[in-house]
Amino acid sequence: MAEIIQERIEDRIPELEQLERVGLFSRAEIKAIIKKASDLEYKIQRRALFKEDFINYIQYEINLLELIQRRRTRIKYSFKKDEIEHSIVHRIQGVFRRASAKWKDDVQLWLSYVVFCKKWATKAQLSKVFSAMLAIHSNKPALWIMAAKWEMEDRLSSESARQLFLRALRFHPECPKLYQEYFRMELMHAEKLRKEKQEFEKADMDMGSFDHSEEILNGELARIIYKNSISKIKGAEFHVSLLSIAQLFDFAKDLQKEIYDDLQAMHTDDPLTWDYVARRELEIQSQPGDEQPLTKQAKAVEVGRREERCCAVYEEAVKTLPTEGMWKCYINFCLERFSKKTSSEFLRGKRLERTMISFRKAHELKLLSESQYKQWIELLLPRDFFTEALEVAEAGIELFKESVTMWQMKLQVLIASKSPDIAMFVEEAFVHLKPQVCLPLWISWAEWSEGAQSHEDTEAIFKKAILAITGTSSVTLKDNYLDWAYRIGGNKKARTVFKSLQENRPFSVDFFRKMIQFEKEQESCKMANLREYYERALREFGSVDSDLWMDYIKEELNHPLGRPENCGQIYWRAMKMLQGESAELFVAKHAMHQAGH
Repeated sequence: MAEIIQERIEDRIPELEQLERVGLFSRAEIKAIIKKASDLEYKIQRRALFKEDFINYIQYEINLLELIQRRRTRIKYSFKKDEIEHSIVHRIQGVFRRASAKWKDDVQLWLSYVVFCKKWATKAQLSKVFSAMLAIHSNKPALWIMAAKWEMEDRLSSESARQLFLRALRFHPECPKLYQEYFRMELMHAEKLRKEKQEFEKADMDMGSFDHSEEILNGELARIIYKNSISKIKGAEFHVSLLSIAQLFDFAKDLQKEIYDDLQAMHTDDPLTWDYVARRELEIQSQPGDEQPLTKQAKAVEVGRREERCCAVYEEAVKTLPTEGMWKCYINFCLERFSKKTSSEFLRGKRLERTMISFRKAHELKLLSESQYKQWIELLLPRDFFTEALEVAEAGIELFKESVTMWQMKLQVLIASKSPDIAMFVEEAFVHLKPQVCLPLWISWAEWSEGAQSHEDTEAIFKKAILAITGTSSVTLKDNYLDWAYRIGGNKKARTVFKSLQENRPFSVDFFRKMIQFEKEQESCKMANLREYYERALREFGSVDSDLWMDYIKEELNHPLGRPENCGQIYWRAMKMLQGESAELFVAKHAMHQAGH
């Protein structure tokens, strides 16, 4: 092994001599490079091989290449690249080849090899890397697409890209992404040929060498891919994705029309088809050919007309296809348009009316989902339509009795309308719902009570909630209880609540940090109280939270009544309790603090 390493170091000597001779590196730096290279060579030549050693070797060599480039720029020296950079690049490729042969399944390693070749190697070399990678990872469509895109965009070889896509489709005959990218590639190729033809015609050059037919120029190859793909992959979503790609190319109007007509003929029973057809009306002008600039009012009228046409399509759709999915598309469209900003009150009013009507119709047909009932209530509440919001919430609860979201939405309506029946309603909700999902209801009830009832009533709600909610769900509740206590009674009340909860696990770190912060905000901040909070926090989180230990040490050092002599003991306690990365992080933070950072 020593002979091999010595031989490889000797292979470097010509390039190192050149580096020193042209003034890019000093003699001392060359010695350091040889020492480091010897260490790295030893690690990749020994019997037990590790991937990290190969990665470190490659990274060191790449860093060296980049350093050479920076120094060339600095001293403005651009010669001897074959003797210096070419030698290093060749060596890195050799290490990549060994590593990728040893760890064939590591896709990330292959991708690193590709990235390196893109920056430093020739196109022919990268082509070989892609071939080797795809021979092993032929089951990954994304890699085929990457290779084909590179052939098309970097090597400008549409034929090589086409061959790669065809090979990929033999392995993955039903992969939508492969068909989409192949379709896009053929349209890009046709567009490129059309531009070449235009340049020939402009320059009045001989077109003898340009032997592409009009069919090819109009995207016939893309059309063939489209026809093949829809015979293999069913569904409106894929169909729409191809249409969206075709619409990026102005010359492919006939192809766009064919795909659009097929979409309507083949997928009439898919909501996505109707959704696409309806939304298309937004792009069509009411009076084609009128290019005069419009006033704001005229623009609003034009947008209103387009939206009416969209809704006419949706109305036809929900009659032809009366499903929850179709109504969802219609309602989502109405909500999207309503959320668009406009200065036209008429347009805004029309959008609101249209949205309300769509919700009501879908509700009558019992074709609204739980999330749509929520959207409907959220639309009604800000406009003070409390009566209708209450009816909607009750209808939602009737349909989705076990949904905490629907009960919470009704609670929001009752709170907004200042109903006297809130407590009775919440108690009814708890009868129908499992205790562990009721946290949002308890929190909303407590928040309402804080503004509408006495402190005693609110505290009674928190206490009931603490008994009802257990496990990790109770953590948020305890934090809220503590915050409320501090808001209404300051540190004294917060401390009372803290003491009442201190054995009621689980807690969050914030629960203790809140108490520490509350204490610090007092005029007479008691170190004894801070120590108590830190000790209790460390009892719960001392094995994982290095920041708590550091903050405790800083508190002892900085507080007027702190005991700096305790810091050593706290440090050793931390070292005993913290594990793994947390311990390393703590040591690093402690060292930085001692150094004054």
